[in-house]
Amino acid sequence: MTRLTFFQEYQKIKNMTIEEEIKQPRFRNPYQKVVINLIYTTNWLENKRAKFFKPFGITTAQYNILRILRGQGKNKISGAEVKARMLERNSDISRLLDRLSIKKWITRIKCPEDKRATDVMITEAGLNVLQQIDGHMEASEKKIIHLSKEEALELSRLLDKSRG
Repeated sequence: MTRLTFFQEYQKIKNMTIEEEIKQPRFRNPYQKVVINLIYTTNWLENKRAKFFKPFGITTAQYNILRILRGQGKNKISGAEVKARMLERNSDISRLLDRLSIKKWITRIKCPEDKRATDVMITEAGLNVLQQIDGHMEASEKKIIHLSKEEALELSRLLDKSRG
């Protein structure tokens, strides 16, 4: 029996199938397999993203909010609208906005028409954090995803189609 080099062992682990990852040799059908693979891969990706964001002192949900607010430019937006645009919609938006406000990455403004509602805007400090993250994001995404540009576009198209 030959001993595998570190690189060969890494390649073996890196290229594991969903069957190997979850130790389930069979699925009822290809649809069950793809659903389980998507769930597994989503959780795997979220763990990778959480590790990426940790050195910046930000969570994936907080990053998502700042990303949305950056897209608004200098315009304010309601907390409810931020929640509607979030990738993970079951987040506690009030708590997330509180934490971003404490870090001075957003400004909260009471809505004059509805005292219960709050409008939010990104601050310069929030934009600076995003700029720091942006400098590392593309390289990290390429490293995590292991797909060519064309493969990534095709996977995105297939995922869009599957939701249709």
